[in-house]
Amino acid sequence: MKVTIVGAGNMGRAIGTRAVAGGHDVEIVDRDPAEAQGLAEELGDRATALERGSPFGGEVVVLAVYYPGNKDAVRDYTDRLAGKVVVDISNPVNTETWDRLATAPGTSSAEELQQLVPEGTQVVKAFNTTFAKTLVEREVAGQQLDVLLAGDDAEAKEKVSRLVSDGGLRPIDAGPLARAQELEHLGFLHVSLQQPLGLGFSSTIKLHP
Repeated sequence: MKVTIVGAGNMGRAIGTRAVAGGHDVEIVDRDPAEAQGLAEELGDRATALERGSPFGGEVVVLAVYYPGNKDAVRDYTDRLAGKVVVDISNPVNTETWDRLATAPGTSSAEELQQLVPEGTQVVKAFNTTFAKTLVEREVAGQQLDVLLAGDDAEAKEKVSRLVSDGGLRPIDAGPLARAQELEHLGFLHVSLQQPLGLGFSSTIKLHP
């Protein structure tokens, strides 16, 4: 499977690392072509930097950008997202106060994106409860990372679950896209505990049977 990653930052690097480790081909898109090229070279032979204006080759497109920049990305790349599975990884934290989410009550970043993408394009929420450092390492304290995901289309969720499991992580289906609201609140809580507990963004949320 080919995966397109929009954003060459820490999460783009981390998800790209897991995708390549799982045997998938990765193309990197970034507003700074040099950043995209640098990450592609770091990820190795299975990764390439996509030239500006080129169509997206990935079946799955991961928006590894912050909220609300992910909405800007959808608007910028609308014609290239048609028929793809779009993965929203964001935690839409209010960056003015850092004490709440920026989304309106009763919705989520992922649901907002679903309203913006072309008809027939499915949005899946995933990776927002995992941190970049732990994704690269694939585990925390010997525990395999859990990746919670939500979406309304079974086939779309299967593709994202495959990306997760091939990379050595455990996908957990949290239900329909509306569950992204709870996942984003959980992600925000996880982020907010890092400083008080001195976790250094090296913790994970683990569900044991």
